[in-house]
Amino acid sequence: MGRLTKEEARRRRHRRVRHKVVGTPERPRLNVFRSSQHIYAQVIDDVNGRTLLSASSLDPELGLVNGGNVEAARLVGGLLGRRATAQGVTRVVFDRGGYLYHGRVKALADAAREAGLDF
Repeated sequence: MGRLTKEEARRRRHRRVRHKVVGTPERPRLNVFRSSQHIYAQVIDDVNGRTLLSASSLDPELGLVNGGNVEAARLVGGLLGRRATAQGVTRVVFDRGGYLYHGRVKALADAAREAGLDF
């Protein structure tokens, strides 16, 4: 058996975490996906299978030229936090998507917390 690629290892970690991390209507799941160019975040109610809201570095509201850096992740986290509190979502469970809690993922999480999300 050969070595796993980075993406295969990430997917395996994410699958393992998802057995424990479940979003409910009272406490939805904040999921993060990052590509080399952009970062995306969604607040998901897994019980009803619905995405409640989302934000990404592609949002025209942010007007970002480069969405693949820590500053872009910070802006996306702030935008997501503001949108969530506007919809009455204050408590979430964080799903880092198999990525290390570091860099862009951490910046997004910290900004979402500052914007009013509790996790």
